[in-house]
Amino acid sequence: MRQKDGNRPAGSLRENMTGHILDAAEKVFSCHGFSGARVDEIARVCDLPKANVLYYFSSKEKLYHATLERFLDGWLADADAWISEKNRPYDGLLKYVQAKIVFSRRKPEVSRLFMQELLSGGGQIEGFLKITLKEHVERLSDVFRIWQERGQMKAVNVPHFMFLLWSMTQSYADMQVQFAAVLGRKKLLKSDYDDGLTTIMQLLSSVCIDEETSAPAEDSTQTRS
Repeated sequence: MRQKDGNRPAGSLRENMTGHILDAAEKVFSCHGFSGARVDEIARVCDLPKANVLYYFSSKEKLYHATLERFLDGWLADADAWISEKNRPYDGLLKYVQAKIVFSRRKPEVSRLFMQELLSGGGQIEGFLKITLKEHVERLSDVFRIWQERGQMKAVNVPHFMFLLWSMTQSYADMQVQFAAVLGRKKLLKSDYDDGLTTIMQLLSSVCIDEETSAPAEDSTQTRS
């Protein structure tokens, strides 16, 4: 591999630069949506010339797709890692919910960007929703079936169970202004997210059978946020 800047691989530099641009794109797209966002603004946020942004992403459309794709890949990977027959139901669900809550706290703008896309009809991610996400939930259904056959978990309607999980965890990003107002704060505190995690797990523990459960841990979950 060709080297640049001393011993640093050229590929590593490109990966860092694209990540830097995508971080800025998340902020701008989440504020203005696809139609209202401008590449000039994204370039300003990441402190790069517009030409540099377009060198890595040749159009606003490709930049928008890449921004959503990075989020969605991480979202599915977290579920595949923790909702697994290798884990006990409570342990796997705890780690998954913890990862989602941490993501909502650290990267709320990305969750809001995804929500904006859904509210606009989801045209930019139609293939993901109808194929990738559907197949993902079908894989998770196999895990839930194994847990149930082992007598570790009560029977649940898996798609609707996942709908509730997504709603409960992502709402701490999408609706944080409302939540903060109800709690009498200007913004949510880390303790509020921790309380949310604990409350969600109290609800989920009702479907886990004969599990030795422990209290939700601090931010020890490794996430892709």
